[in-house]
Amino acid sequence: MVKSISINVLILCGLVFSCGNGYGQKTVSITIDDVPNTRIYSANNCHSKLLSVLDSLHIPVAIFINEGLLKKYEADCDNQALLTQWISHKHVTAGNHTCNHSRYSEVGLDAFTFDIIQGAQRSNTIADSLGKELRHFRFPYNDLGADSLAHVQIDSVLTSLGYRISPFTIESSDWMFNAVYEYYLQFNDTIKAAEIGRMYVDITLQYFHFYDSLSQQVYQRPVKHIYLCHDNRLNSDYMPMLVDKLKAESYAFISYDDALTDPIYLQQANYFKKWGISWFYRWMDDPSMRRAWMEAEPETVEIEQLFEALDK
Repeated sequence: MVKSISINVLILCGLVFSCGNGYGQKTVSITIDDVPNTRIYSANNCHSKLLSVLDSLHIPVAIFINEGLLKKYEADCDNQALLTQWISHKHVTAGNHTCNHSRYSEVGLDAFTFDIIQGAQRSNTIADSLGKELRHFRFPYNDLGADSLAHVQIDSVLTSLGYRISPFTIESSDWMFNAVYEYYLQFNDTIKAAEIGRMYVDITLQYFHFYDSLSQQVYQRPVKHIYLCHDNRLNSDYMPMLVDKLKAESYAFISYDDALTDPIYLQQANYFKKWGISWFYRWMDDPSMRRAWMEAEPETVEIEQLFEALDK
């Protein structure tokens, strides 16, 4: 069985870095996709609760901007002002997440390139006025293309545009938890909603523990994690709890640029499919090793079943 691969084999198959050079501290950079969420901005009387929460937490974050969201609910609020608030924040690093959140493997190179360029029209203007620049790009759905040729082609395009592809090591499907969370709030079931919120935090911590274990077994040291989540109501309400629990486990919160100084992010990818998996898996050159780790991830059956029931 694939799951029976021993820890010793996993270590031998992985890349090994020194435990020294300041890598003993557990660290993480928080990154937020689909900024700005103009729907909840409008619902909250033109106030971004998540931005206020992050300000109170005093932690650096990177945001990946979906400019297409600026065209939604724009009659209610000044969405351009909201975007400016995000980009101008002193603890925020801004990146591009396209304009239309298209899936690269479906729309193809030309259409996706256009979406990238359109995705930075307003953001670049705002960033330039603030002495900032957009240097990072994150793929919608983390879909880097259906095959190796597609990966190479889009990498060339991004390089020519001055972007670096934005990786992540940890994500916990917060978008799925958020859908269920908002469903319960819609029907004023605050007890069920709170259960989902706590479940999200608990599962996310399990993912941190899991990937810390992977890091120790494959790299023999802690890595500078990058956590992927979204601008949504769930994180507006539960990010403080998640941050507090991570701090209690001795995690330090670092900037995105600091996280990228970890040598692991210089590794070559060995995965050339469209699925949005952790970069830990993309770096693995042994498919059986990759499969074994993916099958050992924390269980999320309960939230998956609840989410699927919403579609029905």
